[in-house]
Amino acid sequence: MSDHPIIPLEQLKPGAYAIVWEIWGGTDFSGRLAGMGLAKGARIEMLQNAGRGPVLVRAHEARIALGRGEALKNLVEETSDEPAA
Repeated sequence: MSDHPIIPLEQLKPGAYAIVWEIWGGTDFSGRLAGMGLAKGARIEMLQNAGRGPVLVRAHEARIALGRGEALKNLVEETSDEPAA
C-alpha cells in the first residue's frame, strides 16, 4: 500500500487517478457497477466532481455517472498512474 489513504470516491478531485479498493453495498449494487467496469481493482479517472450532484468517472473506456450516495460507497486509493485504456 502506498502513502495515499483510502477515501470515498466522492472525495477525489477532477483529473485524479485512483484504484478501487472496496465497494460497500449488496450484490445487486456491486454487480451493477461491475457490469459498467467499476469493480474492485479497477483503475479509474475522476472526470467531474463539482462538490454537488453526480460524479463522472472513466473506468476502462466507459464513462460512468454516479450519484453522491453511490460515490460514497466506493472506496479508492489515489494513484499517479493513468489507467490503461
